[in-house]
Parts: sequence; structure tokens; C-alpha cells
Amino acid sequence: MVVSLRRAVITGVGSLTPLGNDGPSFHSALKDRKSGVSAITSFDVSTLPVRFAGCIPDFDAKNYVDKKDRKALRVMAKTIQLAVSGAQCAINDSKVDKEKLDRTRFGVIYGAGLIATELNELADAAIVSSSGDPIKVDLDIWGHKGLEVIQPLWMLKYLPNMLACQVSILHDAQGPNNSITQSDVASVLALGETFRLLCRDRGDFFLAGGAESRINILSLTRNSLFEELSTDNENPQKACRPFDKNRNGMVIGEGAGVLAVEELEHAKNRGAKIYAEILGFGAAFDQKKDGSGVARAINAALKEAAIDVSDIDHVNAHGLGCKRSDRIEAQGIRSALPKTPDVLAVKSAIGNLGAAGGLVELIASLESFQTGIVPGTLNFENADPDCPVPVLSASRELRKNCVLKVSMGQTGQCGAVVIRRWM
Repeated sequence: MVVSLRRAVITGVGSLTPLGNDGPSFHSALKDRKSGVSAITSFDVSTLPVRFAGCIPDFDAKNYVDKKDRKALRVMAKTIQLAVSGAQCAINDSKVDKEKLDRTRFGVIYGAGLIATELNELADAAIVSSSGDPIKVDLDIWGHKGLEVIQPLWMLKYLPNMLACQVSILHDAQGPNNSITQSDVASVLALGETFRLLCRDRGDFFLAGGAESRINILSLTRNSLFEELSTDNENPQKACRPFDKNRNGMVIGEGAGVLAVEELEHAKNRGAKIYAEILGFGAAFDQKKDGSGVARAINAALKEAAIDVSDIDHVNAHGLGCKRSDRIEAQGIRSALPKTPDVLAVKSAIGNLGAAGGLVELIASLESFQTGIVPGTLNFENADPDCPVPVLSASRELRKNCVLKVSMGQTGQCGAVVIRRWM
């Protein structure tokens, strides 16, 4: 085994969340025990079983993209607009001079999920193809007439690889470019691939991130039908209760989490502020859905990081808020870490941001490195014997310099990453 002498550090943060659109304000809101979960007002949800989510108030991508690039927003779904906006925030925070970057060693690795179309963009085609029956579409007519009334660039707005693609175009990033389409675990896996590429000398400066908006009538309807969602419409801010005995489902949301990640000497040479160093990464598949995959991902990350469990300040958990998922995760964490550190579940305050969630949640820990305060988990009141982990329910001082981030997908993908505060 060849050990790389190259080290990967985090030098910029871009976070667009239901609780703030920069790292410090997001962390401050978490510390003050605020919730970003609220009633959906952007479209009519009166006939749906779930009428709330983790929504970003007043998001407008024009506020983040250079004026010369704003025309490109027309061919970006909201998810992609979040991706490019988060990237610009991370670039700004890193204070990198892009003119001095070797563009062939500037990479973009993004996590993505399913991007739901806006129904009005297909409505005219459906009407043309309905043969007079509004609930039946004739596919033969659709092929001959319906497609003609769909915008020619419609598909480009909804392809999951367009997050990384559009970010690379806007910043002229000509290095490694990839899209990890693994939904909830995607951005942590994207960070892991970035770490690997840097250590293998495939680039010097990367944007690693994820973005997703599920605040869409099609997405909300699909999730209501097929996912375990909380239906606590009367008290939405209490709806997401990770690891709590009375949890009753997840809350969907939207956001972007993007990190500027670069090689240590590259960062030092330009005098960059360093948030943390990435020490180790692990990934696994939980075939048995019993937590064994979670444990293997954690063990792989810890082995590569070459640290002891006693060095970990807290585990930044996936914490979905669903009965089965939380039980599997908690048992996996406990299996890998019998002396389990405090467990933080950020989704309790913002909901499940899908492909953005892993890195948005990690940003909460990165900001804890800056402030010395670790926020608590909202809505945790009753411990569940099936979730044998010590949930951090109130803010406290940061005690140690390492954090373990765990992320999971609903179909079994698992990822874990270890970061250490830069001293």
C-alpha cells in the first residue's frame, strides 16, 4: 500500500439552508435552537397529507451568480440553481483567486438525486396528447404532437449531472468532474471521491458539494406516496425527531452544501484560511439493513484517519427521523463505536435536504470548530432502547478536535468521513 504524502484541507464553505445562507448564520440558528421547518406556501398543498418542509425563504439565484451568467439560470431547475449558488458561496469564502488557479487541476465533484420537473412545463404537451380525456395521455399523439410543444432544452434542466456541469462551466473548472447520484448519501460520497482525487495528485483545488430541492408538488406527492414522512402538520417544527422514541417520519427540505477542498501546500502557498483537514473516508453497502454497512464505513474511515474513538468530539449522524432508518444507523454506530461519543442529528432543525444534506450537516460541525460550540439536536425528548446512542440534546462546548460524519441512503449506501480541526 502506497501512502500519499498529499493532505486534503477544507478552505471554504458554501451553505444555503432553511436556517441561513452562510455557515455562521446557520450555526448560530442551530445553537439558538431555531427550526427551519415551516408550512409550504410556494404552491397549494391543501389536498396533500404533508403540508410543511424545510424551506429556504426568498431564495433567488440571481443574488449569487454574476450578472453576465444570469441568462444560464433559465435552463437550470431550482436544484441546479442551488448548486451553482452554493459553489459561488464556497469560492467567495475560500478567497481563492481563480485567475491564479491551474484550471486543468480545478475539479468539481457533486452529489445529486432525482430532480422533479415543474408540471407546467409538460402541461401543454399533455393537453395536446390527451384526446379529449384529461386523465389519459395517448402516447402515439405524444410522440407526434406533444413533444413539439415542449421546450427544446427542457431535459437539460433536470439531468442530475448538470449540477457539476453548470458549476464547472461557470468557473472554467477543467479538472476531474463527476456526479454521484446516490440521493441522501451523495454529497458525503462526493467529498470522499474529492479526498481520493487530491491524495492521488489528480488536482489541487476542488468544489465538492451537493444540492437538492424537494419543495415541488411532484416531488412532495411522490414522497408522500412512497416515503415515511411525518404528517405532524399542526406542529411542523416538532415533526423531525431523530432517534426519539416517538419519531414518526422524516421531513423533506431543500438546500446546498459546498466545500472548497484543496491540497495542503496549495492552500498554504496562497495563505488560505483552513477550517479542517480530511483524515479518512469509508463507504459500504448495508445489504442486510442491520447497521453492518454503517459500521464498516465508520471502521474504514477511522482506520484511514489513524485516530482513536477517544479523539472524536461527536458523531454527526444521518438522523433521518424514521423508525427503521434511525434504528439501523444507531445500531451500526454502536457496533463500530462501543464507547459511543455524543451524537448530533442536524436534520431535526432543517429536515432532509437530500443530496445536499450530508455536507450541509457537516458544515454545522465545521462551524463548531470556529466557535467552540456544538449545537444540540432538536426535539429529542424520549430515548429509544432500539437506538442505543447518546444523543446530544443541548449545545455544549467543543471538547476534542475530530468529528465523524455518517450518511446513509434509503437503499443501503453508507458513507463516513473523519475531519480534524485545523490548529
